[in-house]
Amino acid sequence: MENMNFLETLNELAASENLLAVGKDVNELRTKFEDYTLEAERKIQVAQLEAKDDPEAHDLASLDAQLAEISKLKDDFYQVFGDFKEKRKVVIDAKNAVETENLGKKRALINRLRETVTTEENIGAAFGSLKEIQDKWKEIGDIPRDKRNDIQAEYSRLLEDFFYNIKIYKDLKDHDFNRNLQLKKDLIAELKQLNTIDSIKTVETALKKLQNDWNDIGPVPNEEWETIKESYWTEVRSIYEKVNRFYDDRRAKLQANLEQKQALIEETKTITSTKAENNSTKAWEVMTKAVLASQAKWKTIGFGPKKENDQVWKEFRAVCDDFFNAKKEFYNEIQGQYDALALKKKDLITQANALKESTDWKDTANKLKQLQQKWKQIGHSGVKHEQKLWKEFRGACDAFFNSREAFFGAKDKENEVNLTAKKEVLAAIDAYTPNADKNTAIDDLKKFAADFNAIGHVPMKEKDAIFKSFKEAMDKQYSALKMEGQEMERIMFQAKIDTMKASPNASRQLGDLKMDLRKQIDIQIKEIALLENNLGFFANSKGADALRKDVEKKVARANDKISGIKAKLKLIPNE
Repeated sequence: MENMNFLETLNELAASENLLAVGKDVNELRTKFEDYTLEAERKIQVAQLEAKDDPEAHDLASLDAQLAEISKLKDDFYQVFGDFKEKRKVVIDAKNAVETENLGKKRALINRLRETVTTEENIGAAFGSLKEIQDKWKEIGDIPRDKRNDIQAEYSRLLEDFFYNIKIYKDLKDHDFNRNLQLKKDLIAELKQLNTIDSIKTVETALKKLQNDWNDIGPVPNEEWETIKESYWTEVRSIYEKVNRFYDDRRAKLQANLEQKQALIEETKTITSTKAENNSTKAWEVMTKAVLASQAKWKTIGFGPKKENDQVWKEFRAVCDDFFNAKKEFYNEIQGQYDALALKKKDLITQANALKESTDWKDTANKLKQLQQKWKQIGHSGVKHEQKLWKEFRGACDAFFNSREAFFGAKDKENEVNLTAKKEVLAAIDAYTPNADKNTAIDDLKKFAADFNAIGHVPMKEKDAIFKSFKEAMDKQYSALKMEGQEMERIMFQAKIDTMKASPNASRQLGDLKMDLRKQIDIQIKEIALLENNLGFFANSKGADALRKDVEKKVARANDKISGIKAKLKLIPNE
């Protein structure tokens, strides 16, 4: 839900004609709104901290404006929410008043029915009075839930007394009694079905109707009455027990949620209780992760009892706000220390820049190494400065060492020793007879490659030729191993990488190899997309099913190829 929709949705719910029905929706909306504003404020607070470290990355004025906008949104939201609660309370009070008034009306009808049963001797008058009482009884709305069973039981008992005490029953025909018996049996069957329905509101509504219907049905044969009555009340009591269990369970769950939230508050208090001892950014970040984990856990816990739910939320939020305020104060304090360290590092950068063009290779190298050691001793200068300063310092050092490497790289005489050493490795490779154990032979060839790679530069004019000879010699030895299947593919690919490492252009060749493998993955992905698209054109027929299976096999093979190529990519080192 977008932030601008919270208030719009709340206004729509608050304008509902049935405020009682939307109460749960409003509470859930408020929880989502509070989660949203809490997360939004946290992100802005984090951004404000980062802005202090790197003003160019964030606009403080914009962040302040965002906070103000959230604050106004909260004011508007809680204004509407408060109005809704007041209006809903009025509706609830009115409903309770109506239910209490209805209870009085039903009690009055019960008293009138009792008087009819005990005093009225005229059958016609008695039935006229009964009909009037029954009509008025149906017209009366809901009464308090905790009174419904008792009131309905008393009313039903008096109706029983009426029908069995009035002499008119003597004149009723047997088939009327049997018909009423069947109707009551059918009604009991409907009562049994209510125990299979999950919605308690549906059950309560249906129960009320069936009890009214039961009372409208006439008498049954005397010999059947006790049995049918016991079956009826057994089912009614069972349904009332189900309803009561539901409300008891819901109260228990709300209480359990409240206890979980209270425990989480204490846990978060314990986590943040040592925040005053935090003396490093690492300590603060460790504690921050724990607090954020508590906030995430809070969101997974359901509502508590309405009376306590708002209070525990305010308490939890206060603990979190206290922590983040303390963290903000700490970062403001250490920024000054970081600024002082940054000044020391800027001085080292100045010294390194003064040395970077020197050709006194040995002495200058020692001086730069000493500066690098001092750099480490100074320590981290904060995220605001460290990366930029390190880039400048390393740039100065690299300028000197690259010049020195280029100078010494041009001295081919010194590289002649390396050329001789590499030729000796080539001779050893050519003279090597593979061990009968392929794993041992592979290890031997890997050692040849490692030895060759470990030797330094050779004269520029010889580098391509010596590498070509090395590659041909290694390819020949690997081919002699006569490997098959995936083993051969894996070993040969690793050998290919080991050989490339010895190339004067190792970085470029390895990069080209990566690019080629990624292109192969793209080809397989496109092939899978085409195959899956074709699946949609197959009709449900015997022939089409065979084609579909063939395409699915091709998709599976393509996915296997992608997995194999990705495995190869992992073997390529970063140069």
